Amino acid sequence: MKNKILLIALIISGITTSLIFSACKHGNDAHTPPLLVFKTDSGYVSHDTTLTIGDTITVGLTATKTEDELKTFNVSVAFDGAATSTTVSNTALSVPQYDSYSKDVVIGTRTVTGTEKYSFTVTDMDGNITTKTLTITVN
Repeated sequence: MKNKILLIALIISGITTSLIFSACKHGNDAHTPPLLVFKTDSGYVSHDTTLTIGDTITVGLTATKTEDELKTFNVSVAFDGAATSTTVSNTALSVPQYDSYSKDVVIGTRTVTGTEKYSFTVTDMDGNITTKTLTITVN
């Protein structure tokens, strides 16, 4: 009788343990980065473009969480094919922006010809990153 009770307890313990471990998130699970899309309404530029010196455009973006809450939104620019970029703005998002964040970025071109490659990056709380780029050729 004692052996039957011990056997039943071991079976229940094994089933409970397997249920717990199968419900846990594994460290190698794929993470889904946040969504980041350009606004395409009238008045927004959402693709590579050519402008003249001193022109101004508006680029609109909307970031949406997928799995994890949004953490930061960064805008940076690299000039004339440079490998490094300069941060234009870096925004730490707050509670009302954790699920969705929308930003209009007004860009004025430089006073010299060349290329300006803008990178717009959103990062979530788990470190997943999505980046969209837009290149402006200035004539």
